[in-house]
Amino acid sequence: MRRYLSSAVDWIGTSAIFGKLCGWACLFALIALASELVAPEYLDPAHQKFIFIIGALGMWRYGNAITHYLRGMYFLHWRFPRMRKAVERMGPAALPDHMFMIVTSFRIPTHTTFKVYQSVLQEVQRLPVPCTIIASIVEKGDENFIKDIMRQEIHGRDDIKLIIVRARGTGKRDGLAHAFRSLSRQMPLENAVVGVVDGDTMMLPGCVERAVSLFAYLPSVGGITTNEFCEVEGSTLMKQWHTMRFVQRHINMCSMALSRRVLTLTGRLSFFRASVMTNPEFIKDVEADFLDHWRLGRFQFLTGDDKSSWFSLMRAGWDTFYVPDSHTLTVEHPPDNSFLRATRQLMYRWYGNSLRQNFRATTLLGLDRLGLFTMYVLYDQRVSMWTCLMGLSASVVAGLLFGIQYLLLYLFWVLLSRTLVTLLFTFAKHPVSPIYPFVLYYNQIMGSIMKVYTMFHMDLQSWTRQKTTLSNGSVNFDAALNRWTSKAMLLSSLAIFFGAISVLLDFTQP
Repeated sequence: MRRYLSSAVDWIGTSAIFGKLCGWACLFALIALASELVAPEYLDPAHQKFIFIIGALGMWRYGNAITHYLRGMYFLHWRFPRMRKAVERMGPAALPDHMFMIVTSFRIPTHTTFKVYQSVLQEVQRLPVPCTIIASIVEKGDENFIKDIMRQEIHGRDDIKLIIVRARGTGKRDGLAHAFRSLSRQMPLENAVVGVVDGDTMMLPGCVERAVSLFAYLPSVGGITTNEFCEVEGSTLMKQWHTMRFVQRHINMCSMALSRRVLTLTGRLSFFRASVMTNPEFIKDVEADFLDHWRLGRFQFLTGDDKSSWFSLMRAGWDTFYVPDSHTLTVEHPPDNSFLRATRQLMYRWYGNSLRQNFRATTLLGLDRLGLFTMYVLYDQRVSMWTCLMGLSASVVAGLLFGIQYLLLYLFWVLLSRTLVTLLFTFAKHPVSPIYPFVLYYNQIMGSIMKVYTMFHMDLQSWTRQKTTLSNGSVNFDAALNRWTSKAMLLSSLAIFFGAISVLLDFTQP
């Protein structure tokens, strides 16, 4: 029987490898076929039309991507390994005096909750320091369930305690604020560290120790986030889209960590100095963060608690950091069975959080606090949503007006460039797939569309899993006026965008 099982496992592994090889072969064959559809003169670097297609805009965008990639690879393969060796030489002195773990659970499937708390308890069992777990829950059944898991996993440790905090179920921010105040009542030691874990994130072995040991080595760092992998409960395409995004996140995080200016402390798992988290201003920022918008007025944030914590840290003068060898596994539950609807909903929430926080960060924090590179990245995010759409829009218009070859060349270039990007992903220590070129391009176009829409509708927010929304507090007339002005400004911006494309295309024609 054992022999048959071993043979079956080997066959499955061989089939998976063969399937991936076939996928890569089909991808390269498609690139070769696409090149044959393009007229030769359009592939001549000396030709005027080739220069136009590549253009200064494309070189700028690819230059940004190359800069992030080179910075990320330098940090991942050279800078951080030397930091890790220095931390290891510190030995037990690098560990905190006390460890706190805050876990939030709200409308999470039971099997996921079990795996999350099991991973948390196994990590604190492995860590040779006292630990207190603060579970922020809503339902009474979760309390008994968590206590049962703790009795199963914790053995021979009297210094590991569990505190249950009951939240009102009005949102994640409220649950976090209750947990933070409970933490403050424990009066943590000066050298204590707090980990904040989402209800669908599992920590892989060694995750906590590798992350928290960096605080002793980096005294200016107030918050640390970790390297994420995902387990997607959805279609194959949804799985590939999620894993591709985590690769991109990993590279960008490594790039920003080089400046100690990570742009978000993910709510899935991040670590903070206890002195930071017990600060009343920090708790207030997470619980009731808001934005004063010149047109939409003041409205509170429903989502984006991780961006609020990042902003609070940066405003208080702390640096932020990324630990690439501290690994987590996130269980992703798509909000919809449809790939298109699910990805649109997720991107709307994610990009909305980023735009709301980044717009005010450049104004309130400024160059002195953010640094030149970070400031450039934040301003570039406002421009990239338009430039990423320009290639497709210009090629479609040019194809209709001047010949289909413009569109064919653009599609060939998209396929070739995204394949090269996918091949470069192999150096990031994350899995890659031959379907990545297609989901990369989809993410670029659909993501840009969602960013453009979100930029003019910043006050509209909702959770994807909990299906909760937040009113901006406006009366009916004000709310209607905001909706009308948002639509008007969106349409006006689109008109200007296509007008600019028409002018550029007109200049390129003899």
